[in-house]
Amino acid sequence: MSYERQQDFGGNVPHGGAYPAGGGYPRDDDDDLRGASEHASRHAGSSGSSDLFSSLLGTLTQKKHSLASEEVDEDDAVKQHKRFFDRDDDDGDEADDRSMGSAAAMQALKMFSGGQSGNSHENNSQSAFVGLAMAEASKLFDQKASQGKVSSDSSKESAVMKAGEMALKMYLKSNGGGASSSSGSSGLLGLASKFL
Repeated sequence: MSYERQQDFGGNVPHGGAYPAGGGYPRDDDDDLRGASEHASRHAGSSGSSDLFSSLLGTLTQKKHSLASEEVDEDDAVKQHKRFFDRDDDDGDEADDRSMGSAAAMQALKMFSGGQSGNSHENNSQSAFVGLAMAEASKLFDQKASQGKVSSDSSKESAVMKAGEMALKMYLKSNGGGASSSSGSSGLLGLASKFL
């Protein structure tokens, strides 16, 4: 009898079931961008699709480490933001993906620092900021396209990607190259106070 109980014992030991798939990835690498697609879709409304944002975020995540070492042209971003958001775009120039991306990232910074990025507890995260920038680029592209003011070699995908890259560079720079959500968000507020 005791022998049978001994045989039964141990039959329920899980074989590695406690380890989540992909659990070896560091938390500060991919995780902070995983929610960006949802943020972007929510803010873009009918202007952007979750498929578009998800696809671009996959590319953006792969470029994250190289972007961390790139400079942010803050003066140009401020200039493009003024061009597209603070006054009518009456200079007659066509909008290209880079200028729209920079302007959208700066608009996201303005909204983020003003508490307009939504009410989620993830507001202060990297994903919220990057998603907001991508959504703004998507909406800005549609607006300029409807006015016939988008350069022929620019696409929505490219403009949204440029916004995501610029936002990520801003975030990483404001946080000294790290990816901690709390210090990154306070760093963004400092960045916003300099330019907006």
